[in-house]
Amino acid sequence: MQKKGFNHSRQPPTTNHSSPSPTKTSNQPPQLPPPRTRLAASETHRKPAKHDLKTSRPRIHVTLSQNADPECDAISIASTINHLNIPAMSLLSYAKDLAYNPSHTQWLLPLLLVADAALCGVIIDRIPYTEIDWSTYMQQIAVYLKGERDYAKITGSTGPLVYPGAHVWIYKHLYAWTDEGRDIQRAQYIFAVVYLVTLGVVGLCYRRAKVPPYVFPLLVISKRLHSIFMLRCFNDCFAVLGLWLAVYCYQRNQWHLGSFFYSTGLNVKMSLLLPLPAMGILMVQKLGGREALTQAMIIFQMTVLYGYPFRKRAPSYFSKAFELSRVFMYKWTVNWRFVSESTFLSKPFALGLLAVHAVLLLWFATTRWIKPSKRSFRDFLKLAIPAKEPRDQDDMARRITPDFITTTILTATLIGMLCARSLHYQFFAYIAWATPFLLWKAGFHPVVQYVLWGAQEWAWNVYPSSPLSSATAVGVLAITVVGTWWGTRNEYAGPINGIIDDNHEHKE
Repeated sequence: MQKKGFNHSRQPPTTNHSSPSPTKTSNQPPQLPPPRTRLAASETHRKPAKHDLKTSRPRIHVTLSQNADPECDAISIASTINHLNIPAMSLLSYAKDLAYNPSHTQWLLPLLLVADAALCGVIIDRIPYTEIDWSTYMQQIAVYLKGERDYAKITGSTGPLVYPGAHVWIYKHLYAWTDEGRDIQRAQYIFAVVYLVTLGVVGLCYRRAKVPPYVFPLLVISKRLHSIFMLRCFNDCFAVLGLWLAVYCYQRNQWHLGSFFYSTGLNVKMSLLLPLPAMGILMVQKLGGREALTQAMIIFQMTVLYGYPFRKRAPSYFSKAFELSRVFMYKWTVNWRFVSESTFLSKPFALGLLAVHAVLLLWFATTRWIKPSKRSFRDFLKLAIPAKEPRDQDDMARRITPDFITTTILTATLIGMLCARSLHYQFFAYIAWATPFLLWKAGFHPVVQYVLWGAQEWAWNVYPSSPLSSATAVGVLAITVVGTWWGTRNEYAGPINGIIDDNHEHKE
């Protein structure tokens, strides 16, 4: 069936060139020859592609004849475009779709991983390794392998061992794989693999939360993050991997496995205590009080298991591995350089940060994190009692989406970083992959997101830190936290009155 207004015949119009007709004088404008365009035969009967159905913009192929008149063909093409209702800004629309449509991340993420893998190789090959903690880790592991189990006596050049048992277990294997720590380049390649695996898991978490493609480049262009993994070999890399594996498993409703990964990361470095309150709130709403208690027991049991080799010196182990009274040095702080050293070292300053931390956690818990429960904070606390499952448990669990899980855990982590007593450069590993997600959740314009990300990246690359870089680092964290709170204000909007209505009845 031919479309009206188009000549689908393959035969050109018949014209007698041998006997021209007499010249006629007329006031009528000369007639243009028929359009020398045709639609491809396959286009006239094909089914619209999936993308065509979505955008309602049919694709056409225009073929010009060999002896085409450019002016006439331009008119014909314009007529065809107008007839098919193709907007003039279609290319801009496609570009916008590429930037904002989350479905495109299925091919963007692998491309970024391949590109970043190549970059990691270049970094290891071209940029010198910087010794900070690696040799100390290896010295401490050597003492451990000689049979010492008293944490106070497991020391290195920078002091005693202050990390939990999973750190010892991981670096014990690195000690063997790197010729007792002497093969630095092999260690760097191992950390490059850890980096790429973590990046892949982060990308999968972003995909499940339906983050748009324009955010993804921010995951791979951080200079400081590459330095932490490939040029410093900090143990924070393994803690961050454990955190993101836990987030991914929680998104997939694999809570036991997620709690295992979280506990492993926590037992590498206790920085992962920061998201624990938010995780508890998530578990109560998603799983119910009894199952949330089960997850808490998994985390506790894994902590005991990782500390088992040090059971005969348990007081020494727990006092060093989970030391909360550690004194930090002003010269290494990244976040509080803009306050005086006397203020930084003062007890009121430390207590003030602790108070702000508690207030922010309570603020987010009461106004954001418990919203899927549709309850007041007082009534929500009753859910944590593992006595009887509420009638609306299934409805409540369905509201805990991958997006909500990621937002809640990352927000709690950044609140802790904002109120931290002191941040060192390796702590950027916890911030770098959380900030792009939360800036997106804050609802900032993409340009603003990139500007804030750039300011943060600059601040963390200033060495030694300056008052301006510290103020910038804290300022971006504060903007991200407050922006996330504001940007999620309409999620799960509705009455929160502490009672269960008919819509919340458990349906058999």
